[in-house]
Amino acid sequence: MERERFERLVTEAIESLPQEFSERLENIAIIVQDWPTRDQLASVRLRRRGQLLGLYEGIPLTKEGKRHAMAAPDKITIFQKPIEMTYRSDRGIVRGIAETVRHEIAHHFGISDERLSEIARRKRRARRNQL
Repeated sequence: MERERFERLVTEAIESLPQEFSERLENIAIIVQDWPTRDQLASVRLRRRGQLLGLYEGIPLTKEGKRHAMAAPDKITIFQKPIEMTYRSDRGIVRGIAETVRHEIAHHFGISDERLSEIARRKRRARRNQL
């Protein structure tokens, strides 16, 4: 997928967030990068660059204090190539971008990977129960 379209899909994913979340993204940079760097992989204890779809780097809002006012903006990086490898189809890539953006923004709000996994499991269970 061309970078320009991928970046537009990231922007659309951000713009589709509920207002109570999008209003609180003023001190955060969201960028697109082809692949994670070795340092980015090491920061989350991964070895293969295709495993990391996005990365939040910053101080979560639940932990900010006086030092946050003086800190550089938080940063979310969305990795284009791993998302394309994971989701493959055009429709899948759109879904993958949206899921990754929401996941990384959740970290900005202080939600851990463990809690996000728990929420995903509950959603899957609820969907199965509806069938």
